[in-house]
Amino acid sequence: MAIRKKTNKNPSVFSHEFIIQNHADIVSCVAMVFLLGLMFEVTAKVAVFFVTVQYNVTITTNEGPDETSINFFHHGLKDLATVFFYMLVAIIMHAIIQEYVLDKINRRMHFSKTKHSKFNESGQLSAFYLCSCVWGASILVSEHFLSNPVRLWEGYPHTLMSFQMKFFYICQMGYWLHALPELYFQKTKKEDFLRQLVYIGLYLVQIGGAYLLNLNRLGLVLLVLHYFVELLFHVSRLLYFSNENKQGGFTIWAILFVLGRLLTLSLSVLTIGFGLAGSEQQGLDLSSGNFNVLIVRITVLAAICITQAFMMWKFINFQLRRWREHAQTQPMKKKPVATKSKSSKKENKANGVNGAVASNGADSPRARKEKSS
Repeated sequence: MAIRKKTNKNPSVFSHEFIIQNHADIVSCVAMVFLLGLMFEVTAKVAVFFVTVQYNVTITTNEGPDETSINFFHHGLKDLATVFFYMLVAIIMHAIIQEYVLDKINRRMHFSKTKHSKFNESGQLSAFYLCSCVWGASILVSEHFLSNPVRLWEGYPHTLMSFQMKFFYICQMGYWLHALPELYFQKTKKEDFLRQLVYIGLYLVQIGGAYLLNLNRLGLVLLVLHYFVELLFHVSRLLYFSNENKQGGFTIWAILFVLGRLLTLSLSVLTIGFGLAGSEQQGLDLSSGNFNVLIVRITVLAAICITQAFMMWKFINFQLRRWREHAQTQPMKKKPVATKSKSSKKENKANGVNGAVASNGADSPRARKEKSS
């Protein structure tokens, strides 16, 4: 018997491979430290900054016979600690979805390496976009932003937010920050690294800008609109990987993508260009959170327009590439059909005249009778 060579599959501690394989467990231990810190009085004051939403403001209203107190929140530097903690939570959730859902499907489907990475990307983003769309839509309905669009700019600056609104933004920033270390954990290829980095950077700049400039209402509407279109694309790609004949979702996505860009520009111009420009509270006041000045409005509108133009440019290139691939595959599909028709014509000419098939003497029933006789 041949002696097998012993291979050490376990990587050395604190090596790159060890960190990549066990990053979810390491991050879980770090997050557990903050949660355990809430149990002790000495560390609870620090752990609260990471786990709970900060800057609570209680406002009492005299509507009706009884006084009611409503809790609101505003942003501050302590939010960085909260965003960091929920970035850790996002890394853990990413690993759970990958290991217990996507990896099991990949083993059954036997995807190639290219499809494997794209399937994982679409699976992760589909789960995130679905949760964000449902959560964001519930906030829009509860805050009556859809029934009364004037509230998007009325009463600016919108320094006070409800708990759901602020926690939504905290989780959004935490998720897109977690995508940066995931580039290392998922061993992203060099050719995809820059694309992913630009993609993540655009999300962080747009979401962080809306949060800091107190444009959280407009940002919420635009995020829900954008996430819904992106959800449709990634769900369509998942269906395409399961069955390549299911391509109808891409057509619906293409139409909604263009409509989404037009609606995004319309809402932005309506809110910033007309609503805030005609507001009574004009001027730059950092203490009150008022950024309603001309230079800020132009900068925000320019950033939105450039982002939408960049997305449309990528979309047009994507569609042109698909049409070229479709045009190249059509001649390849027609060639075997042509050879079959030629071969069938030759057979017809050999076996009959003018397309009428001549019966072979051995196959005719009369010949069979003569043989039997």
